[in-house]
Amino acid sequence: MTARYHSNEEVKVLIAPDSFKGSLTAKQAADAIEAGVLKAVPDAQCVKVPMADGGEGTVQSLVDATNGKIVTVKVTGPLSTPVDAAYGLLGDGKTAVIEMAAASGIQFVDDQTKNPFITTTRGTGELIENALDRGISNIIVGLGGSATNDGGSGMARALGVRFLDGRGDSLPEGGLALGDLATIDVSDLDPRLDGVSITLASDVTNPLTGPTGASAVFGPQKGATPEMVELLDASLKHYAKLIDRQLGRDIADIPGAGAAGGLGAGFLAFTDARMRSGVETVVEVTGLKSKACDVDYCFTGEGGIDFQTQYGKTPMGTAQAVKEVSPGSKVIALAGNVGDGVEVLYGLGIDAIFGVLPGVCTLPEAIREETAEKNISRTAENVMRLLS
Repeated sequence: MTARYHSNEEVKVLIAPDSFKGSLTAKQAADAIEAGVLKAVPDAQCVKVPMADGGEGTVQSLVDATNGKIVTVKVTGPLSTPVDAAYGLLGDGKTAVIEMAAASGIQFVDDQTKNPFITTTRGTGELIENALDRGISNIIVGLGGSATNDGGSGMARALGVRFLDGRGDSLPEGGLALGDLATIDVSDLDPRLDGVSITLASDVTNPLTGPTGASAVFGPQKGATPEMVELLDASLKHYAKLIDRQLGRDIADIPGAGAAGGLGAGFLAFTDARMRSGVETVVEVTGLKSKACDVDYCFTGEGGIDFQTQYGKTPMGTAQAVKEVSPGSKVIALAGNVGDGVEVLYGLGIDAIFGVLPGVCTLPEAIREETAEKNISRTAENVMRLLS
């Protein structure tokens, strides 16, 4: 690999990693890479952009990238008990970033309490309501990591929608009760939603129901037995039919409707939300492409890289964005673990992949913060020494 600059020229390096899960935030990883780059090339111009792909860590990455802040709110957890959940207010003062898992995630249940019959996304709706109270005009919602299978009905309840049975009584929370749904009353839906742009950041393309739907694919990891999957899928099919019949929105087969236990479908039914790739959303919000203009090198990475990285993961999305505006730049990916099939990435925008571990060690040792920072920094330094 030949350096693209001479000793009397300033090299420009874009540093855009995801978090190293369980170890470093994206910002911490970027700081570690920068330290290594500057050891090798002290006069390098480093531009740091903490990245994410819509999953865990997206809120923190975007808050760090835009000089925003974290807001913590007490909301209804998936088991209808109070939990503390955080979301991000970005530096523009107009955009909120919400990870639905922060309020409705699988971390709030265990093997004894997980039950997709009754778990609810109400807390996610309460986070949206809190953002609306702050005058937000743009909301980005990361879909994933849910403990729920309620089709987003809990989220909609928090925003004013009523789900009634044949007697006109409100249904209980959860996905199973939707099988008894007779009427969807949207007369009290929060009118402020009309003035808000909602983007659903997700790379899940599953429909709401059927063999590749929310219940069949994701239900078992949330505690659903085969019999429960069948009942939940039937309830969501009924739910989708009533949404189509009463609201005029056919959301059942839209790719991504099955994300987060059908929360995608709930947003599509009750708001004017749009689905978008998680990493594409982050690329846009951070202004990555404008910051990547005329860079000589780009460092990206995350905890693990393998053949699945090509499917919307941060290193892949970052590489493609950089190559679009600076096709001559070199993209280097760093990872705690380099898995099988990474060769496919070399033809898709990533030029080189480096594992950061210096030798055999235990996982707890590898992910220790100070160890990870040292390993990432040393690897970035060695790569820059080679390039320069």
